[in-house]
Amino acid sequence: MLEAKNISFAYAGSAVFSAASFAVRPGETVALVGANGAGKTTLLRVLAGLLMPCTGHIYADGSDIFSHPLRYRRILGYLPETAPVEPGLTVKQYLRYRASLKGEQPRRLRHRVDEAMETCGLSGAADVLTDLLSAGQRKRVALADALILRPRVLLLDDVLAGLDVKTRAALAATLSASTSFASVIAAGHELADLGRFAKRFFVLKDGVLYEAADAAAAGKALA
Repeated sequence: MLEAKNISFAYAGSAVFSAASFAVRPGETVALVGANGAGKTTLLRVLAGLLMPCTGHIYADGSDIFSHPLRYRRILGYLPETAPVEPGLTVKQYLRYRASLKGEQPRRLRHRVDEAMETCGLSGAADVLTDLLSAGQRKRVALADALILRPRVLLLDDVLAGLDVKTRAALAATLSASTSFASVIAAGHELADLGRFAKRFFVLKDGVLYEAADAAAAGKALA
């Protein structure tokens, strides 16, 4: 479970969000929505342990993520807003490289890579150079990278952004089928598509994070 207790963050004395508290259970997906500049990316970076909150604590499976950073990285999958994919490698080579960097044991690399490619619909592109992939395929590779070690915490920043309607729907279906083991927070703007796999909706507005009753209520809050 991912749990935040009274976390706040500020840039140069200006609050981005304050006193945010919530919990996301295993197998639960939460959509994080807000206007551009509301602080969604910053909140995800704090939850990923890349930024230190000004106040509060974050726990994953009961452990403070900043007290046990190596343990947290092992169970974390994080897809940043801009997820560059290393050029000059095939999809399979890239994912093997990424899994190795994350500390996966050599004897399990092949299974992990094959599983991630199958989950994200990339098995047919295993030997294709990443340079030649479409935007939708590159997004799938980045998602496979985030999923490759079966994370128990999964943070996705604008995972559906920049994709056409058909690709967004397909990727949403992939997420719905592959995240039953993780506590997931997915930030974005596409409420209809996020609603395909998210059951709860958090709204970040004017520095305050609160839970909306449903997708329609979240949409009204952003109007």
